[in-house]
Amino acid sequence: MITTKTTDFKIICWCIAISLCIFAIDSALPLGVAGGVPYILVILISLWSTEKKTVVAFGILASILTIAGLFSSPSGGEVWKVIVNRFLALFAIWITVSLGLLRKKAQDQREDAIQEREKAQSELKILKGLLPICASCKNIRDKDGNWLQIESYIRDHSEADFSHSVCPDCARKLYPDIAARIKLE
Repeated sequence: MITTKTTDFKIICWCIAISLCIFAIDSALPLGVAGGVPYILVILISLWSTEKKTVVAFGILASILTIAGLFSSPSGGEVWKVIVNRFLALFAIWITVSLGLLRKKAQDQREDAIQEREKAQSELKILKGLLPICASCKNIRDKDGNWLQIESYIRDHSEADFSHSVCPDCARKLYPDIAARIKLE
């Protein structure tokens, strides 16, 4: 079984390797080419990591390598175009980081909500439909035709338990002397 740490380590290794390849290509191309844009691939791959800080770290690395590519590439192109291309590459990198992290956050929230719903559903046991109940003794007829005390039926068909007590009306009727002493109203 592959662990999360192993998967994250593989993702980090792939991102580093791809970053170095992109930097090598960027350093070989003349300055007029927007060599920083391919780092977006590194950001997208880093989003597979479970750690959000991995995405930010590769955003920083991609930015550093994009700026380093400005100084390591052979000359060529107009200076203003070179600077605009690098700025656009940095902008694209950080927009990708931001949107990726927002998507990751939304996905985490959705997964948490699904887990909470599943937990609530597993804890929920609902009585539904019509229950045939005796008008006199209040016993309930189950699906097999047996008559059960209401407490037994609810206990067997839900997660509720009963704690018996006596209401004031029944206490006055069943135990009038005790009810008079405690003055039930």
